[in-house]
Amino acid sequence: MRNFRILIVITIILFLILAIVDTVVGIALWWYGLLFLSWFLMMAIGSFSMSWKFYLNPITSNKVLTEKKIALTFDDGPNPEFTLQVLQILKDYNAKATFFCLGQHIETYPEILKAIAIDGHDVGNHSFSHDLMIDFNSTERWLQEIKQTDNSIHKITGKKTTLFRPPFGVTTPKLARALKVTEHEVIGWNIRSFDTVISNPQKILKRITKRVHPGAIILLHDKQSNVLFVLEHLLQFLQEHEYQAVTIKELLHDN
Repeated sequence: MRNFRILIVITIILFLILAIVDTVVGIALWWYGLLFLSWFLMMAIGSFSMSWKFYLNPITSNKVLTEKKIALTFDDGPNPEFTLQVLQILKDYNAKATFFCLGQHIETYPEILKAIAIDGHDVGNHSFSHDLMIDFNSTERWLQEIKQTDNSIHKITGKKTTLFRPPFGVTTPKLARALKVTEHEVIGWNIRSFDTVISNPQKILKRITKRVHPGAIILLHDKQSNVLFVLEHLLQFLQEHEYQAVTIKELLHDN
């Protein structure tokens, strides 16, 4: 929220400067339009980029970690077609991951979520619906989405998750107010695979591997058909370079 307030203060100061100059010498109206457009663009970028920490203080990596450890994260599951195969690949390479799950998928595929937990992976909250219009939710609606998913996770795994990842990676003031109530740890990423828009798995793999570094958090989706190729070859790359794939909790709290 601090960066958001700084932007507001700067915008007000610039507006006052424009108003004073306009009163003294006169300026064209498009200067005001330029200020508004700049403000609007900064607001949009801040909302869509968790690294800007606009409304929240998300964790996008462990910047102080020097050991060769990274966190693999999977969004939008559990998925009946790919999640169990992802779990098998992780097991084959003795790797751990964190799954940010949707409440509606948890309730539809409880046995898959149970398998994730039994294998020792972290489970995080990724909202209940992941609706296309979810970022326009009220604070009350956000609380309902988050608590409903928390309850589904607890009912199946017996554990309460403290991790939350915003759908689409978008943050808003109303989401920030809801998370202040629920006290979840907000998790972002600093290596985005773009596996939902890039179909070629080799391009996805190359995009990830050239960015790998200690403490990185990698975003993948266990609903994508390309995830199996990418994951297996990524784990081979990590083994060759002596990296260990761990859960978010281990990555963040192992300094």
